[in-house]
Amino acid sequence: MNPRLVAVATEFGISSDLIAARGFRLCEEATYLEVAESGVDGREHLLIPAASKAWRMLKSEALADGISLFIVSAFRSIDWQAEIVRRKLSDGLAIEEALRICAPPGYSEHHTGRAVDVSTPGVPLLEVELDQTPAFAWLTANASQFGFHLSYPVGNAQGYQYEPWHWCFDEAQTLVRVNHRQA
Repeated sequence: MNPRLVAVATEFGISSDLIAARGFRLCEEATYLEVAESGVDGREHLLIPAASKAWRMLKSEALADGISLFIVSAFRSIDWQAEIVRRKLSDGLAIEEALRICAPPGYSEHHTGRAVDVSTPGVPLLEVELDQTPAFAWLTANASQFGFHLSYPVGNAQGYQYEPWHWCFDEAQTLVRVNHRQA
């Protein structure tokens, strides 16, 4: 295993037994990213080029159907993920609780540059209420056409809380779909 990940796992007390029991999968950090979207705060949300292209097409199609979507979070480095876990622990959460709401560093889909946390205007960010919106209904019905899938539904195998905002791009399936939609 990567020495950097071993050091972080040791820092947080994350055992290899916990990793195996939860079925966490290593996620390689993307090396080539592009801006998929800039937030109203000027923050650039980065994705791999294919995911970025698919996101822009998805967002445009949603808007044509009267649905406004925006990225809350996209690519995260392993170091950034470690900072998120540190904040959870400093807020008083035990590591087991923290790992129900965020991935251990090295195991987040955000590292791949294919995952987005999304929202729609008028909804609290990163809250379950998103699943009661027309935007979520639209994503559920249409996101797969652009290669995005909901990663953490209710009762997901990894034991994460339900995250209706977290969608991940499946490059192998999407390249065919995205290219077909442009034809």
